[in-house]
Amino acid sequence: MELLGAATVVLLVCIACLLSFAAWKGRSGKGKMPPGPPPLPILGNLMQVKPSNLAKTLEKLSEEYGPVFTVHLGSDPVVVLHGHDVVKEALVDRADEFAARGHMPIGDRANNGLGIIFSNNELWLQVRRFSLTTLRNFGMGKRSIEERIQEESDYLLEEIKKKRVPSIFNISYCSVSNVICSVVFGKRFDYKDKKFLALMNNMNNIIANMNSHWGQLYQMFPKIMDYLPGPHNKIFAEFDALKAFVAEEVKLHEASLDPNSPQDFIDCFLSKMQEEKDRPNSSFHMKNLITSAFDLFIAGTETTSTTIRYGLLLLLKYPKIQEKVQEEIDQVVGRSRKPCVADRTQMPYTDAVVHEIQRFIALVPLGLPHTVTKDTSSETTSSLRSGTTIFPILSSVLRSKEFPNPYEFNPEHFLNKNGTFKKSNFFMPFSAGKRICPGEGLARMEIFLIIATILQNFTLKSVVDPQELNITPTLSGTTNVPAFYQLCAVPR
Repeated sequence: MELLGAATVVLLVCIACLLSFAAWKGRSGKGKMPPGPPPLPILGNLMQVKPSNLAKTLEKLSEEYGPVFTVHLGSDPVVVLHGHDVVKEALVDRADEFAARGHMPIGDRANNGLGIIFSNNELWLQVRRFSLTTLRNFGMGKRSIEERIQEESDYLLEEIKKKRVPSIFNISYCSVSNVICSVVFGKRFDYKDKKFLALMNNMNNIIANMNSHWGQLYQMFPKIMDYLPGPHNKIFAEFDALKAFVAEEVKLHEASLDPNSPQDFIDCFLSKMQEEKDRPNSSFHMKNLITSAFDLFIAGTETTSTTIRYGLLLLLKYPKIQEKVQEEIDQVVGRSRKPCVADRTQMPYTDAVVHEIQRFIALVPLGLPHTVTKDTSSETTSSLRSGTTIFPILSSVLRSKEFPNPYEFNPEHFLNKNGTFKKSNFFMPFSAGKRICPGEGLARMEIFLIIATILQNFTLKSVVDPQELNITPTLSGTTNVPAFYQLCAVPR
């Protein structure tokens, strides 16, 4: 029986390989793609790219093939847009043509075309519009969400005070997640809640696995990897665990729902489902509720918490910058009240530091893939066929020559000579255009308030010589993740 099972696996893999080869042959004869390194059948450009650091590999290829080029990730050709001009033209100037989400195997399998991040067409338009409206109604960019962040910051400060060397990894995850939890689920969780900590661990495992060699290989060869055993299969178990939690929360909300007084995102979605229950093919149904709430939960936790964690590492590495931020906090805010969003315009140096953190780390270096919705051509982006997957390389914009010494951490990239804050059209950490992150306003608010609140109350010191701190991402695939570090929080 074991031999029969092994033979079946081998047969399925061979069939998948043949299908991939046939698909590659079919695509290779259809139209002209932008230039790029010649691919091998099935393997594509695996020999030229490094799955562990695709952004760096693609940067080198752009030096040879220009700002628009084709690279085969497995048997699938994708067109890479490298540099501000081509990224802006695609995402902003020609937003309608490039608005569709591109093929991303892990996300496609996990969400099955539902939710906010990996959906397309009318379903995406309706749910995104609904989500943006709902988030605004619950205080996105308004005072109510600011108060939620300030309240959560109090819990964060208490956790830091408890330990001389706090676990920044855990508390940054928990504090940031609780803000989005208050909006999506209508409640926060204790930092010691075992179920909550397990969810944070699920998210961390998803990011680690997606950034691993196995995860990157899955993105390139999904038809083959689906039939192979290995760590990549664990990613989907982590997704399932998070969605199971969301489903439990939805059941609780169904039992207590008052359509006239929705308390959070789930209540609003359930009410919308009731409104459209007789509408055929409505986008508002139970599976889409669970997936959409899941998208907000994981995106609202992971990206912001990683940015804060990476930002604190940079402030440890450069204590002089930390000192200047604290001086500005003392001058503008003082010690008797909490920092607020209104302070940001009076704190240009702190604002510049927060922007420089996001620019320097280039959290999502490749951006998420887009798809061209119709045949299109221009002098900048070349000729592209409908259905072509596009990777707009956000790191190529954030680390462009617009910023002197773009690979150095320097807040003066966002300061005028007179010390006032300097805006930049090259600041695109949340992407741009119609697919810009719907939680941008919340994330910007959280990063500023949490970092300002921590530095108002503590001086952060490295447990090793700051010169020894490694600020290079320990993982660099889908996202840039900082190396593990410890810090000492000294009360001011």
